[in-house]
Amino acid sequence: MPHSKNRILSRASPVDLEDLRPHLRIVEVQHGKVIVESRARVNQVYFPHSGILSSVVELEDGWAIESGMIGNDGAFGAAQAIDSKASLHKVVVQVSGLASVVDAEHLKAVALSSPDLLALLIKYEQFFLGQVQQTTACNAIHSVEQRTCKWLVRMCDLVGTELPVTQEFLAQMMGVRRTSVTSVASQLQKEGLISYSRGKLSVLDEDLLQRRACECHRTVRELYAIEFDDTERAALPSRQSTSP
Repeated sequence: MPHSKNRILSRASPVDLEDLRPHLRIVEVQHGKVIVESRARVNQVYFPHSGILSSVVELEDGWAIESGMIGNDGAFGAAQAIDSKASLHKVVVQVSGLASVVDAEHLKAVALSSPDLLALLIKYEQFFLGQVQQTTACNAIHSVEQRTCKWLVRMCDLVGTELPVTQEFLAQMMGVRRTSVTSVASQLQKEGLISYSRGKLSVLDEDLLQRRACECHRTVRELYAIEFDDTERAALPSRQSTSP
């Protein structure tokens, strides 16, 4: 079933999925598409199959810093739909892909009639809040190299090792200068962890990249496992010292 390519929908009961099915449609989401503007009402709920949505915090000086990624393990807009709330932050398509989409009013009607579906959606919102909180701590404490590696590994989890991302975009999402990301990317490429050419980045050694990342990526995986009892996803190589 195509909709089951999203891990939240795949966890929904057959009855709930059958109730949602008449209202679900599969759409293509293109890089750069704005899913919702900050403070705007959420009219549609997205369940990505592939690609990545980014929740970004916009600042007055023009910076737009990513606070969380949403891929095939999650959804955007469910909590806002259920509570008829606006989105607190802008959400854009970071990596193109496909998604199951449902109008907010239809999702609300089904979720409010099904305690199991409501609980499932709340679990994801709890995980996403944990991811945002971890990102806040990470941005304050960890080095640009650690954060870059963490960001790339998270992308690998969601879309694989071929990443259509520019250094400029990566720097913007992390809230650092492009020169800082360029320096880190050059070093990682020199060491054979990644290759980069014309806006496409390939991860060549994901295991080593994980070891070079801070603990925040492992923590995010563990948070997901706690909410969804997904022990396989939480499994990561142990983080040992990366000193030479």
